[in-house]
Amino acid sequence: MTKPKILIQLDTDRHASVFDGVVAVDAGVDHLFQYSDVKPDAVRVLIHGAMFTRGPHDLHNTAVFVGGSDVDLGREVAEAAKLACFDPFRISIVHDSNGSNSTAAAAVLCASKHVDFSKSKSIVLAGTGAVGRTVAKLVVGLGGDVILSSRKKQRSIETCQQLVKLGCPNHKLIPLGTDEMGVLEAALPEVQVVFGCGAAGIELLTSAQLSLAKQAEVAVDLNAVPPAGISGIQVTDNATERNGRLDYGALGVGGLKMKIHKASVRELFQANSHFIDAQRMMDIGRSILLA
Repeated sequence: MTKPKILIQLDTDRHASVFDGVVAVDAGVDHLFQYSDVKPDAVRVLIHGAMFTRGPHDLHNTAVFVGGSDVDLGREVAEAAKLACFDPFRISIVHDSNGSNSTAAAAVLCASKHVDFSKSKSIVLAGTGAVGRTVAKLVVGLGGDVILSSRKKQRSIETCQQLVKLGCPNHKLIPLGTDEMGVLEAALPEVQVVFGCGAAGIELLTSAQLSLAKQAEVAVDLNAVPPAGISGIQVTDNATERNGRLDYGALGVGGLKMKIHKASVRELFQANSHFIDAQRMMDIGRSILLA
């Protein structure tokens, strides 16, 4: 008899994400166990409770989703979950705190339909945030050069250093502080892709500034709350041609993001050894686009 699919949602926030719970159910999970305010030191007991109640041959029907708004803490929880597993008692894990991995993967994949990153330079606005960091890492992984911007250059430098520790070549990352007069305007003419990865309701780039990016082939704004992060891009834009560019808004990227999110949850139950992060979500997203 086939065991029901159980997803254990480990959320670092006070309340477990309703969004992630709904997506899990829509992805075909039979039972959802939600834990909130999860810290890394509590993970081992929770994982062992999941591992030892089913035999190894049934553990592909038990999986873990790590979420919450704190991406760095979520990463620690996901790593703690991995470390708690051992052969033959393993369960599959996905990490997508604040939707940052699935969103970043979808954004990069949308742009990659139109540009060859290995021959392009991108600018990632608000690049020190969770989505921005992940977008930068994925673009560099495709061979691209990235200008990583933040309001404070020191934060941008520190983020680039963190990405280098994660395997990104140092020469592929260019830190930029937008608080320095004129540096953003000077950088825009040399980029082929513009990513806006800022917080909701904050304008990162004016129309006048965007017009300076004369080589830009694609612009992606991930802000769904007015005003737009990149002025002039509509939330529903989906490869909308505008001023010689193809523009994507949050909803234009969101369709692929949701498909990646659901497909990642479904993949958890195909085996008991998957660890799904942003890089794996890129592979999942490619398969979706080719289908």
